Amino acid sequence: MPRLFTALAVPPEVGAALAAYRGGLAGARWIEPSDYHVTLRFLGDVERIVAEDFLDLMAEMRVRGPLTVTLDGLGAFGGGKPRALYAAVHPSPDLLDLQAEQERLARRAGLAPETRRFTPHVTLARLRREATPEAVAMALSAAPVFKLLSFTADRVTVFSARDSTGGGPYVAEAELPFA
Repeated sequence: MPRLFTALAVPPEVGAALAAYRGGLAGARWIEPSDYHVTLRFLGDVERIVAEDFLDLMAEMRVRGPLTVTLDGLGAFGGGKPRALYAAVHPSPDLLDLQAEQERLARRAGLAPETRRFTPHVTLARLRREATPEAVAMALSAAPVFKLLSFTADRVTVFSARDSTGGGPYVAEAELPFA
């Protein structure tokens, strides 16, 4: 069973700029810049037939033009039990529409509805227990000033991940251009 998700791949030059925020936090497992992406829909471990059905449905995506993705700050998920550091992505109407379409296609393929609210982001590090809330707050406050980063996305990529690794390396299984 492949573990799949759809995403917007982050171009190398934006990944290199984000890499400046790596380091300085005990308990952080840093994601390789080549694996940076904006997840649209996590599909999880799916049977091969479901994956094939989903890919067939992805071919029916609405025709759309390229969209601008803007990263506008740093943050952490998990509050009192931090689990990830991320670069926040501005939730533009075009991005939200694309994500909603991914959700509809996943449901048509027979997948359960996503229960988490969509919070667009690029995960920079996964955090272990040593990364206390205080340490995470200090790392965020000590990070260089975040300069807005933007890139143009013109395709959705279906990625697979190895079981139980979380954080890559990811393999592009299919790329579906917008137009």
